[in-house]
Amino acid sequence: MPAPLCQSTGRRKQAVARVRLRPSETPGDGTVLVNQRPLEEYFASATQSMHAIEALRVTSTLDRYDVDATIDGGGSSGQAGALRLGIARALLELDPELRGELKKHGFLTRDAREKESKKYGLKKARKAPQYSKR
Repeated sequence: MPAPLCQSTGRRKQAVARVRLRPSETPGDGTVLVNQRPLEEYFASATQSMHAIEALRVTSTLDRYDVDATIDGGGSSGQAGALRLGIARALLELDPELRGELKKHGFLTRDAREKESKKYGLKKARKAPQYSKR
């Protein structure tokens, strides 16, 4: 296995994706492995698989690079978002000219929304117990 061209990190909610990009071993066939499993096998939903590799598709580099990612934490939606950001950052590191295209589609923006923490005396972050007059 050739050494990675570049490594990057993507985060979303509680998920962290460490992404390594390598030149494709067989021309015209870019493989995406997530935790040593094929992308379609790792993500149950085809929508999440498409969402994760959208940056490669938009920049027309899907068949030029092999992606090897290690993801941990969070749920499947957060992991797909983390992988997407990690791939976009790796592509930017390899070719700075792709910045305009990636930025236009919003792939370089870290989605900072997190789960609000629970407050004491409440059932959830904002949900209060039912009020009883008597």
